[in-house]
Amino acid sequence: MEVSRIRALRGPNLWSRHTAIEVIVTCNEQERDLARVPAFEPRLRTRFPDIGILHPSSHDEPVSMAHALEACVLGLQAQAGCPVTFSRTAQTLEAGVYQVVVEYTEEAVGRLALECAEALCQAAIDDTPFDLAEVLARLRELDEDIRLGPSTGSIVNAAVARGIPFRRLTEGSLVQFGWGSRQRRIQAAELDATSAIAESIAQDKDLTKKLLRAAGVPVPSGRPASSVEDALAAMEEINGPVVVKPQDGNQGKGVTVNVTDQEQLLKAYAAAAEISDDVLVESYLPGSDFRLLVVGKQLVAAARRDPPQVTGDGTHTIRELVDQVNRDPRRGDGHATSLTKMRLDDIALNRLAMQGLTPESVPEKGQRVVLRNNANLSTGGSATDVTDDVHPEVAARAIAAAQMVGLDICGVDVVCDTMLKPLEEQGGGIVEVNAAPGLRMHISPSFGKGRQVGEAIIDNLFATGDDGRIPVVAVTGTNGKTTTVRLIAHLIATSGLRVGMTNTDGVYVNGRQIDSGDCSGPRSARNVLMHPDVDAAVFETARGGMLREGLAFDRSKVSVVTNIGMGDHLGLNYITTVEDLAVLKRVIVQNVAKDGMAVLNAADPMVVRMAENCPGGITFFAADKHNPVMATHRAQGHRVVYVEDNAVVAAQGERKYRVALDEIPVTRGGVITFQVENAMASVAAAWALNLDWEVIRKGLASFNNDADNAPGRFNVFDYRGATVIADYGHNPDAMEALVKAVDAMPAKRRSVVISGAGDRRDEDIRQQTQILGAAFDDVILYQDACQRGRADGEVLALLREGLVGAQRTQQVDEIRGEFVAIDSALARLQPGDLCLILVDQVEEALAHIAQRVAEG
Repeated sequence: MEVSRIRALRGPNLWSRHTAIEVIVTCNEQERDLARVPAFEPRLRTRFPDIGILHPSSHDEPVSMAHALEACVLGLQAQAGCPVTFSRTAQTLEAGVYQVVVEYTEEAVGRLALECAEALCQAAIDDTPFDLAEVLARLRELDEDIRLGPSTGSIVNAAVARGIPFRRLTEGSLVQFGWGSRQRRIQAAELDATSAIAESIAQDKDLTKKLLRAAGVPVPSGRPASSVEDALAAMEEINGPVVVKPQDGNQGKGVTVNVTDQEQLLKAYAAAAEISDDVLVESYLPGSDFRLLVVGKQLVAAARRDPPQVTGDGTHTIRELVDQVNRDPRRGDGHATSLTKMRLDDIALNRLAMQGLTPESVPEKGQRVVLRNNANLSTGGSATDVTDDVHPEVAARAIAAAQMVGLDICGVDVVCDTMLKPLEEQGGGIVEVNAAPGLRMHISPSFGKGRQVGEAIIDNLFATGDDGRIPVVAVTGTNGKTTTVRLIAHLIATSGLRVGMTNTDGVYVNGRQIDSGDCSGPRSARNVLMHPDVDAAVFETARGGMLREGLAFDRSKVSVVTNIGMGDHLGLNYITTVEDLAVLKRVIVQNVAKDGMAVLNAADPMVVRMAENCPGGITFFAADKHNPVMATHRAQGHRVVYVEDNAVVAAQGERKYRVALDEIPVTRGGVITFQVENAMASVAAAWALNLDWEVIRKGLASFNNDADNAPGRFNVFDYRGATVIADYGHNPDAMEALVKAVDAMPAKRRSVVISGAGDRRDEDIRQQTQILGAAFDDVILYQDACQRGRADGEVLALLREGLVGAQRTQQVDEIRGEFVAIDSALARLQPGDLCLILVDQVEEALAHIAQRVAEG
C-alpha cells in the first residue's frame, strides 16, 4: 500500500461539509481484496480491537487495504477523544487506486492519525507489534496541545450556535468571529475592544485599589513595599494579618495570605519578589475567595474558589491522597481540562510545613489539609457555582469595579463570608480585578451548574440577530466566471459598499489590487474575509481550489454557476467526465445559506440539476424565456432572468424589471451573446442581494469591457481600421461562444491566433481548432511557455490536427513565441479585417497589443 498526495480539506468540499484529510492510496493486486489476505484483518483487530466494521464503498466492491486505512484513521481519532464520524473511500478509474477521505477536527491530529494508521496497517501486514496505548496517548496529547482551551472553546461554541463564522488566527487562542468589516476578535477571554490602558490598570493592583476606592467600592487597606523592611513597616501599619503579593502578578502566583509574623513575611516577600519587582502588602480579609465574572454591564457568573486540599482518612499519606484526587478524569496538567492536577511543589511543601506536615504524613480521618494559600484553579483548586446567591449590591460593586478599570470582560476577586449579603455589612472587599479571566470555573465548576458565559460574551460582541457575516457571492462554471465576478463586484460597489474580489487576475479590495496572479482559490478568499475594509465579497471559485482545500467559507449568500457545457481540465485529479465536473462545481450550490440564492443557467441541463441540492432559493437565467425550465420556474412564482425585446428582463410573478441591452456596454448591444449571459447572471446575483434596481442599471451602464476593467475578456481594439479582439478563451465551449460573437461582427477577412495548454486532453485541444477552422480564414498557431508536461511541438501538432478538413481556413502558420505570433497577425491586417487573438500571458499580451495600437 502506497499513500500519496495528502490534502487537508479545510472547508466544505467535494465529499462533505466536514474538514477532512484526503489521500490517494495505491494498493497492489492482493491488497485490493482483503479476502485474499485472510490473516490481515484478525491481526489488525488484535492490535486495534475497537476498529469497528470495515465497510466497502459499495455492496459489489470488495474491502481493500484502503478501506482498512480509512477505518484506522477514523477509529484512532475517535478513540483519542476527537469528535469525528465521517469517512469515505472511493475507487478511481485507475485499478487499485483509491481516494480516502477522513474527517478531522484538528488538522495536525488528523495528519498524525493518518501516519499512525499507516504504521498500524503495516504492523498487521508484517505481524509485528503495535503500541496502541502509546499512539492514543500521542494523539490525545497533541489534541490537548492544539485544540482551543475551555475558555476560548466556550466562546467559539456559542458563536457557532448563533451561526457566526469563526477562524483561528494562530495556534493559540486568537480567534476571529465574523467576516470583513463586521468581524470581531478575541484572545481567550479578552476582546479586541479591550484597551491596553485598562489592562495596564488591572495589572497594577495598587492603582486598581485607588480607583475602586474612589468609586466607593470596598477594598482592603495597604500599600506597595519597596523592600523587606518597608514590607515589615507596612504590616505594622495594618496591625493585623496581611496578604503579600506581586503588584502586577496573575493566576495567584507569588501570593501569600494570612501572614501574621516576621518569619512568614520574609518568605512571602521573597515569593512575591520572584514574580515582580513591586510587592504589595495589604490587610487580610477573612472569609472565602469568590470570583465574579462581569461581561459588559452584567454579572454573568460567580464561583467560590477553594484552595487545593485533601481530607485525611487515617490510612493514606498526603501524597497518596493527592494521587487519588489527581486520578479524577476532569483534572489535567494544563488549561484544557475543567480542573488542574494538584502539585506537591515547593509552595505546597512550605504550606504543609506551616501545618506541621510532610507529604508522607498520614492525616487523621476528616482532617483538612490545605496545599496552597490561594484558590486558583490553575494551582489545583476547586470551584463551586454561587451565581444564584449573589446579592444585588455585591453584583453592583463588581460591575462598578469592572467599569472603573475599563474592562469589557472582567474577573472580580472578592473575599467575604457570603454572597448573600452586601460587602459592607460583612467587612468584605474586592481584592483584585483581572483582565482575560479564566472561564473554566464558571463553565464546568467542581460543584453546581455551569453557566453560559460563552453565550454572554458573544452577546456582548454581536447584537441580537447579528451573525457577523458580510454578503458572500461565489461564482463558478466553465466559462464566464471572471467577467461575471467583476461585473457583480462592480454592481455591489456602485451601491456604495466596499467590495473584496478574487479572480484569476488577482485580489482586489475596494477597487485596489492587493495581490496578483491566479487568486481563484480558497487562500485568497480567506484573506479577503479577514480584511477589515470589506463590506461584501465576490469570489471566483475554481475547480482547483475546491479540490485542494474545499471552500473558504461555510456558506454563501449567493452562488452563481455560469455553465458546465463540455467542461474543462477533464482528466485531472480524477475529474474525468463532465458529470464529475458538475458534481464538483455543485459544491457552491450545496453550501448556499437557507436564506440565500443559487443563480443557475437554465440552458445547461447539468447546471439545472444542481437546483435540487440547494438549501436556499433558485433564480434561473437563460436568453429564451420559453425554455421549459424557465417557464415552469416562473409559473411557480420564482425568479427568472431572460432576454426580451433586446432587453434583459428580471421577472417574478407579475413583477418585471428591464434593462435595455444598449445600456449594457459589455454586451455591445446584445451582439456578444456570452456577455449577455454573464450580464443576466450578474443581474440575478445583484437582485438576490436586494440591490436597488436603479443602482443595478447604473452599474451595468458604467461597466466597460476594456483591458483595464476586464483584462482578457473580449477586449476590442481598433488597429489601422481593422478590429482586434483579445480574449483568454481556452476550451471548446469558449471557442464556440467566441465564434458566435465574432460572426455577429462585420469583417472582410477573419484571422485567429491560438495556442493550447498542455494539461488538456488531446481531444479538447483538437476540438478548439476544429471549431475555429469553420469560422476563420487564417489561423496562426503559436507555441508558448505553457506546455505543462507536453513534449516540444506536441500541442502545435494537436492544434494542426484539429484543422484537417477545415471548412473555411485557407492558411495555417506555426510560430514560436506569443508576441511574435501577435506581431505577425497584426502585420497582415487590412482595413475592415478582424483578428481574434487568444492570449496566454494576459497582462503582458494586452500591454503588447496596446503598444502596437498606440504605435499605429
